[in-house]
Amino acid sequence: MFAFIDLFAGVGGIRMAFERQGGVCVFTSEWDVKAQETYEANFGEKPHGDIRTIEPEDIPDHDILLAGFPCQPFSLAGVSKKASLGRAHGFADETQGTLFFNIANILHAKRPRAFLLENVKNLRSHDKKRTYQTIMKVLKEDLGYTVYDEVLDAKGLVPQHRERIYIVGFRDPIKFEFPKLPEQGPPLRSILEEDVDDKYTLSDKLWEYLQAYAEKHRQKGNGFGFGLANLDGHSRTLSARYHKDGSEILIPQEGKNPRRLTPRECARLQGFPEGFKIVVSNTAAYKQFGNSVAVPVVSAIAEKMIEALDANRRIEIEGQDTVCKVI
Repeated sequence: MFAFIDLFAGVGGIRMAFERQGGVCVFTSEWDVKAQETYEANFGEKPHGDIRTIEPEDIPDHDILLAGFPCQPFSLAGVSKKASLGRAHGFADETQGTLFFNIANILHAKRPRAFLLENVKNLRSHDKKRTYQTIMKVLKEDLGYTVYDEVLDAKGLVPQHRERIYIVGFRDPIKFEFPKLPEQGPPLRSILEEDVDDKYTLSDKLWEYLQAYAEKHRQKGNGFGFGLANLDGHSRTLSARYHKDGSEILIPQEGKNPRRLTPRECARLQGFPEGFKIVVSNTAAYKQFGNSVAVPVVSAIAEKMIEALDANRRIEIEGQDTVCKVI
């Protein structure tokens, strides 16, 4: 058994994955009140609010820190000034004012054995790569963790093309390998409900608008437009904006306009179990599942992380890079 904390928790997809590996959640934080409702309905506890208002010392000791944190640009002006004056600087100066700072601060204060951070694939290129470079410097050099990162596509485990970057770190120099996911997973039709209310079918006005919008951009040579799904393949990425018009994932229907996914289908698309309770409005549910993780992907990573911690195979660190020499 191991203890973990769940930061920027959303509706608990990452928590669910680590509980399946025998973990016990000892602290959770999520600022969105509607996500708190869903979280409490499914896990029996209401998350603490804004992590920026919580002192690291007030967080229980834990073995693993988990966070699907938002991406923000970092200002390095203060760092450059301090460097020019020959003064030392660290993560507090480099990341102050960003939500990543709160993660770094907790890692610094509590020194958990490991962490998992999840973010959009474009984190690597965000703010001309400065954001990612700063994150890696803080985690490796300032905090001294051995860090691994990889972009994984969920489509081998759920019927959705969903690329996310996962950053795994260990307090000790431990050897770790990300899971190898299948190339192709279940078809989209496998998560569809049999009887769907007509309210999910697009109105004539909206369907005509989406087609005209797509045609306008096609003539300009752009690829923007709706995504009419292949039921025998996988869908596009489900996003938090899905509640607006559902255009990125439309389900074809014989003899009528296409429809959007139901909230339950969105839950299935992210790999949530059938028993997961949806207690909020459709609009809130679409946002929550669009912001969530693909649970089976995180479960696969969690399994590999626990295996690595249990095996405790040490590696040597040379310079800035991790060289996997098992000791």
